[in-house]
Amino acid sequence: MSLLEQKSFIQRIPPFDNLTDRELNDVSDKLDIVYFKANQILDPVGHLQNNLYFIIKGVVQELTDDDELVSVFLNNEFFDPISLIENRTKNTFKTTEECICYCLPRQDFIDVMYKNENLERYFFTSISDKLNLSNQSEQKKKHLDFSTSRVSDAYLQKPTYVDETETIHNVTKILVEKAIQAILVKRSDGEIGILTDSSFVKKVVHDRLDLDGPIAPITTYGLKSIDINDFLFNAQIKMAKYGLKRLIVKEEGEIVGLLDVVSLSSYFSSHTQSTSKLIEDAKTIEDLKDASGKFIHTIRSLYEKGIKVKYISKLISQMNEKLYSKLFEITAPKSLRNKACLVVMGSEGRSEQILRTDQDNMLVIADDCPLSEAEVEEYAISFTEHLMDFGYPECEGNIMVSNSYWRKKQKDFRDTIYSWVNHPDEEKYMHLAIFYDAIPVAGDEKLLYELKDYMYTLCQRMPNFITHFSKPTLQFETPLNFFSDFVVGKDDHKDEFDIKKGAIFALVHGTRSLSIEKNIHKTNTTDRIKELNKMKVLEDEFSQELIESFNFLLTLRLRFRLDKLDRRSSIDNYINPSKLTMHEKDLLKDSLKIVNKFKKFITYHFKLNVLG
Repeated sequence: MSLLEQKSFIQRIPPFDNLTDRELNDVSDKLDIVYFKANQILDPVGHLQNNLYFIIKGVVQELTDDDELVSVFLNNEFFDPISLIENRTKNTFKTTEECICYCLPRQDFIDVMYKNENLERYFFTSISDKLNLSNQSEQKKKHLDFSTSRVSDAYLQKPTYVDETETIHNVTKILVEKAIQAILVKRSDGEIGILTDSSFVKKVVHDRLDLDGPIAPITTYGLKSIDINDFLFNAQIKMAKYGLKRLIVKEEGEIVGLLDVVSLSSYFSSHTQSTSKLIEDAKTIEDLKDASGKFIHTIRSLYEKGIKVKYISKLISQMNEKLYSKLFEITAPKSLRNKACLVVMGSEGRSEQILRTDQDNMLVIADDCPLSEAEVEEYAISFTEHLMDFGYPECEGNIMVSNSYWRKKQKDFRDTIYSWVNHPDEEKYMHLAIFYDAIPVAGDEKLLYELKDYMYTLCQRMPNFITHFSKPTLQFETPLNFFSDFVVGKDDHKDEFDIKKGAIFALVHGTRSLSIEKNIHKTNTTDRIKELNKMKVLEDEFSQELIESFNFLLTLRLRFRLDKLDRRSSIDNYINPSKLTMHEKDLLKDSLKIVNKFKKFITYHFKLNVLG
């Protein structure tokens, strides 16, 4: 082949597409063509430690000493850079058919790798790092990565203090003279409170208070704080969660400033605060419906700004919880509000549902609730209908408060949970999995937490139950075949595969199974993986691979769902890998390999290979 053809071939293969034109010419000039017979084992000394191979035509397998298939390399792929870098060969490489390859001598590969920073970074990073670097690259393309901004990057009002005995009039003068909107108040017991300009309108003017009186009665205590080195996005989440306009900023435990929503807005113009405020201020069901209608705009704005999916999901979950809570507050009979707990489950409970798919909710009713079953049923049906009107689809499995199975008194739910654990079947395994992810959003939280404690206790007594519970982790095939090609549909979903069934579900349910076994109470999948890592159930590198793969898979799903919204198509979990860049395809293959690795881990951990 000509030098031009060689150059064209190499520059299409990531990460060699990062080479400069001069580096590309040098590499192309050093290439030679080699031929391997079918079923030939490549000699480590004669081949693998001397050259890097780019496959023009053929298939090469990478095998362990136990003949376990690790990877398959096809046309336009390369192998084995690790042998060249470490100057030793870990696995066996074998052709399955005749192969024609370009080979690049080891020293030429090493030279160009150390000259090119992007190439060096690529070969010295793990799969998890590559996935993370890819996310960062996408964020740079979109001009903003809010998730890496720190609280210290925003404008902070310097703290100004007054004593609680100071008069209202004097504090007003200080606010005006310093042109500030808030002042910190020192109480005699050492606690710090806050007084804002809005307090004067709401409390002083409205109630005609004596201006010479002390500020103590109009001061707010119980302040929320955030560390100056924390992420600015976490400040946004905390403000949204507690309905705050300001946070106290601390450094090494000392107050160093005040962060307000205006400062956040200068960094974060995606209207999340205004949407959250609409929910808080809603007085009617129509008000709530209007606020709910802005969710898609918020999600799209966050995604287009390059915000990581894990942050988007947390923020949207906070807003969803607020909406549920507000709807409960507006519509629930007074005698039910403190005698029941409204609960969300499944992906909503895990803070992993970004775009609305369906409802997964339940209502735990106090045993001494005065309302009749008919009255509660009437309310529950109307609650489900309101959510459907807001755009939350009806659950296909009927897991909603309108279904009496998911709307019971606490004592009846205890009997149900007992049945799930002690007399399980396929449906009961699913119900327990959904319930394990449950979080309270309104009413008496204790009603749910007592049930979850009961569930944890039962599960710990039944180790064999956990083994059977984990089995669905292997239920769906990973859409990657023997030759590392994507397995896609041919009819209804031509050229697509279900990313939830094929990848996301295995990570979620496998992690869920390990977490139940280890009595971990967190509901978010990433948080569960981190806890399992702390407990040494998962090794450090494997944990990071799982987290980055999971986030990458969720990001792809969100991208394709938003695209379907643009095309006014129904939202589902199918993605088309042919619409990805070559680099994204490689990362998707890496992620699917991590899914398979995790499935093997679950199989061995729970001994599913010997399960009858």
